Amino acid sequence: MLENLGLFGLFLACLLSATIIPFSSEAIVAAAMYIGYPVWVIVLVASLGNTVGGMISFYMGWLCKWEWLERWFKVKREKIERFRKHIDKYGEWAALLTWLPIVGDPLAIAMGFMRLNPLWTCIIMFAGKLLRYFVSSYLLGLTNWF
Repeated sequence: MLENLGLFGLFLACLLSATIIPFSSEAIVAAAMYIGYPVWVIVLVASLGNTVGGMISFYMGWLCKWEWLERWFKVKREKIERFRKHIDKYGEWAALLTWLPIVGDPLAIAMGFMRLNPLWTCIIMFAGKLLRYFVSSYLLGLTNWF
């Protein structure tokens, strides 16, 4: 299926994996690498898609009411509140950690709920996700960078 959708499929899969939909984008990234796309293209597209997904979570926190988050998205208020002290301490820099499994999505939602600067949050989030995919590619021993 990824072959049919190409890089758009990679972008979309990485976007969805960065929202509250629980699945990992690493398998899709590995498939894209197997297909033969240059690694730098895969890293860039995956980072962009994952950042857009993270910003969707951010704006869910910005725009949604607690009742909506709890009822429709199954995000517990207690989980978001736990991040408050860390976000108060680190501000937008906490966005570097939104790529982490389990805590990344609630962290992005909490940052939106706390109304952090969207531009800086997006830039820092992108940097963290870019680093994630770069390191993943390196650890997989990928050499097809161009």
